[in-house]
Amino acid sequence: MRFEFDAELWRWHARRHELWTFVSVPAEASAEILEVSAGLAGGFGSLRVEAVIGGTTWRTSIFPGGDGTYALPVKKAVREAESLSLGDVVTVAIELVDI
Repeated sequence: MRFEFDAELWRWHARRHELWTFVSVPAEASAEILEVSAGLAGGFGSLRVEAVIGGTTWRTSIFPGGDGTYALPVKKAVREAESLSLGDVVTVAIELVDI
């Protein structure tokens, strides 16, 4: 199952001394992911995905947020490879790995 969407790169404020960045998976896609992944989530409700931004592909997990959407972490190597900064809107593709 693959999803493609545009999303803004945002900072997780719980880590004040480190820059942890994420994009939010849209509500409609998050609802569909939640429905098809029932009982398959790992720790913290995470789901394994393959993600693509620009020419960079990597494996990571998405995590459920309190607002019913999932958050996709965008690691430093991806930000550097794609010249991304906080607030940039990026086109993201994710594919669920274990479903």
